[in-house]
Amino acid sequence: MPNRRKETRLSDEMKVLDALEQDAKENIDEIAKRCGFSRQKVWRIIKDLEQRKVIWGYTAVTDEETKNQKHFMAIVKRNTVPFDEDVKKEIMYNKLDEIIPDLIKIENIYLTHGFADLVFTFYAKDLISAKKFVERSFKRHSKYLREYYLLETLFPVRKQGLKNPCIKTLVHHL
Repeated sequence: MPNRRKETRLSDEMKVLDALEQDAKENIDEIAKRCGFSRQKVWRIIKDLEQRKVIWGYTAVTDEETKNQKHFMAIVKRNTVPFDEDVKKEIMYNKLDEIIPDLIKIENIYLTHGFADLVFTFYAKDLISAKKFVERSFKRHSKYLREYYLLETLFPVRKQGLKNPCIKTLVHHL
């Protein structure tokens, strides 16, 4: 019987997480209605997920052009030299933002396996600013890095799971 209860709890959490991922600003009453739960149950599930750090936070999904920013990805391959403790701290504790604080804003940092070892997504005002950030980062950590690729996002089709509301005007780019 305890396994059944755990399965039900996990299923309920997934329903609430799915609803929040679709629209985190939706009020609890609407989420409860969509999930088939009481308002109190949804509130308890959300608070528990926040406390356990399953939910890290809430964010607005915005259009880069409105903020006069462009979106970039840096795909990085490492060499075989292990990161020292200072570099690990720099990557893990937002120190990379301080390399060129006026030019870029880091969105995501992923440690990966496969084609690349690190993937950074970030915003910059233009390609020159993005290149400065990547080149300075690469130069600063050249002991650990082998190569990088810089990509500029033309437009997001989906962002954080949400379809771009302007997709009909952008489809001609494909």
